[in-house]
Amino acid sequence: MVETASSFSRPATSPFERLHKFHGGLKLPGHREVSAARPISSAGVPPILVLPLQQHIGAPAECLVQPGDTVYKGQLIARQVGAISAAVHAPSSGTVTAVEARPVPHPSGLQAPCIIIKTDGLDRYQDSESTALDYSRLAPDELCVHIRRAGIVGLGGAGFPTHTKLGCGKHKIDLMLINAVECEPYISCDNRLIQERATEVIEGARVLQHAVQADNCIIAIEDDMAAAEEALRAALAASKATDIKVTRVPELYPSGGERQLIRILTGREVPSQGFPADIGIICQNVGTAAAVYNAVIKQQPLLSRIVTVTGDGVVQQQNFETLIGTPVSHLVAAAGGYAQDVERLLIGGPMMGYTVPSDNIPVTKTLNCVLAVSREEMPAPPPAQACIRCGKCTEVCPADLLPQLLYWYARSSNHDAAQDYDLFDCIECGCCAYVCPSHIPLVQYYRHAKSEIWLKETQTKASDIARQRHEAHLNRLARIKQERAERMAKKKRALSNDDGSSDKKKAAIDAALERVKQKKQQANTLPKNVENLTTEQQQLIAAVDKRRQQNDEPE
Repeated sequence: MVETASSFSRPATSPFERLHKFHGGLKLPGHREVSAARPISSAGVPPILVLPLQQHIGAPAECLVQPGDTVYKGQLIARQVGAISAAVHAPSSGTVTAVEARPVPHPSGLQAPCIIIKTDGLDRYQDSESTALDYSRLAPDELCVHIRRAGIVGLGGAGFPTHTKLGCGKHKIDLMLINAVECEPYISCDNRLIQERATEVIEGARVLQHAVQADNCIIAIEDDMAAAEEALRAALAASKATDIKVTRVPELYPSGGERQLIRILTGREVPSQGFPADIGIICQNVGTAAAVYNAVIKQQPLLSRIVTVTGDGVVQQQNFETLIGTPVSHLVAAAGGYAQDVERLLIGGPMMGYTVPSDNIPVTKTLNCVLAVSREEMPAPPPAQACIRCGKCTEVCPADLLPQLLYWYARSSNHDAAQDYDLFDCIECGCCAYVCPSHIPLVQYYRHAKSEIWLKETQTKASDIARQRHEAHLNRLARIKQERAERMAKKKRALSNDDGSSDKKKAAIDAALERVKQKKQQANTLPKNVENLTTEQQQLIAAVDKRRQQNDEPE
């Protein structure tokens, strides 16, 4: 039986320990017990690494290598382009075999440009020596440079470049929020990360707090993550960090959403189409905090991440330390392969994830779960029926939207009306589709509408640029024509004005004629050094002089 919840509270002991409520939400079964109970294992080095140039929100990275190049672990192979972008590094040593389009994890199933590396199995660094940094001596903008060079993006799923999100001085931040609320079923990678590497999480949180100069830092964790909470509190006590607090929040989906978690902990609302930094808060995933620790303290770029491989469709459900670019097929093989009754393969959880047709896709920076399900575990949804206007979708929407109206507007391609009802505030959590008695795939309609709007805006922007260039070209031609006409008019005015300048012109003409006459006289002077000429040469000179005289005679 699905439970809904809209409020909860606890005794307040500090400004950020009183819990607030957000609209809607669902109480879902966890399905994390098996994968969360096993320690993290290494997926190893695969024979081939496939590294998309775009594993983040923003512009794709620019490739710096060519087929045949030898690369080392940690080497920069694609640099960021613009402010909202992220670099890509080689997760292992080997040889670049191709730079070509390959299938990537995406609901569309389309291909994207990728760097293909054939690993050599040596996992060699070009420079194995690295010096630990004292982040407390670095200015915030210097910390952002280290984070940017490491190619770190949000590891919770959105993939926003971390250095851009931090801002580093652009906003006044009073709270750094580390999100360890793993609310979606099946996913347990953050849980295991905290249990085994709590110190890295704490130190990464301190680096992030220093980078934004926040007075407070909270690590939010779910009620059902008791072992992870214990590890966090032990590491926090050992670090003697008094300005970092661990706060439990109820197990309610999607309390791990950025806007929902901020609402729970602070009571503040992120503005529509705005960012948490607008209200003085920066929210980062717990995996991102650990990656920042490695980037700043150990000076290692983002080369791997923890991925949950779970579901009844795999032999062994477990979390794996996985190199970025590892094929999902290799990762599934590390989990013992597929079970006989596997039905579907999903990237992400059952609520916000998506089905992929093949495991021939790479692990990217934002891929946190590979879910192989059986038919009994996740049966195919029945055919969609007509909306009965029951209003259940509105009751559970954590963004407090009107999913029913958004569905009608998205279905009819009335994008203006959909935007009027805050379509882009939808976090695509799937709560509305989960409770819909008509089994309407509401989130798919919203995603399609957003894609159509983005495409239209891109085309409009391109046409605007083309129109501006054409108008600038026409203006330039008109300006050139006008300038030419002004020059001709100026010359005509100069010729028509008789203010004594005609005498000057006549004098200039006479002087020119005199110069010509002098040149002719000089030409008629007797030649020199002709005493020793032969008879034949003298005859040629006489003939030339005769022709000159004939030309000078008047007709």
